[in-house]
Amino acid sequence: MEPVRKKQLIEATLEVMAEVGYHGTTISLISKRAGLSSGIISHYFGDKQGLIEATMRHLLEALKITKRIDDPLKRIDFIIENNFSQTQGASSATNTWFNFWALSLHNEGLHRLQCINHKRLERNLAFSYRKLLKPEQVKNAAASTAALIDGYWLRYSMGSVGNGDFTEEVTRCKQYVRDLITQYAK
Repeated sequence: MEPVRKKQLIEATLEVMAEVGYHGTTISLISKRAGLSSGIISHYFGDKQGLIEATMRHLLEALKITKRIDDPLKRIDFIIENNFSQTQGASSATNTWFNFWALSLHNEGLHRLQCINHKRLERNLAFSYRKLLKPEQVKNAAASTAALIDGYWLRYSMGSVGNGDFTEEVTRCKQYVRDLITQYAK
């Protein structure tokens, strides 16, 4: 039952944060939404902060590459598509990401998660770019692609929270990658 209850609480946290933001989110609201006692949050997560961090780890887990993709261009395409997935574009996830980014500036635990996320994205992109580009272009290509993904996601989400249709943004990111490869191919 523990994994089921934890998932219920994480999903309830996403929903409550989407409705009332971080500062309006309380253990009481989350436990009511999940249909569980507030004591269970303390038992599993310690406090609200622990639950918020677990919720962010849940969203970050969805960004991991879980299957082997040998073709470097297909792997980059997968990374782009995964960052613009329906999971990441849902209004509950979008609002939670906005709160996460703002809070990570002042909260050590969330800042650490943000650094891990940022570094992982750039490392995954660089891994594939190493097979496609001249060595001196890899780091810049990975950093620029990561910034493009974040920028398009942020800009689009701020204007259309909850829509989750990132088709145009995915197309633009993929075209940018192809342009880089054409310009700097080995």
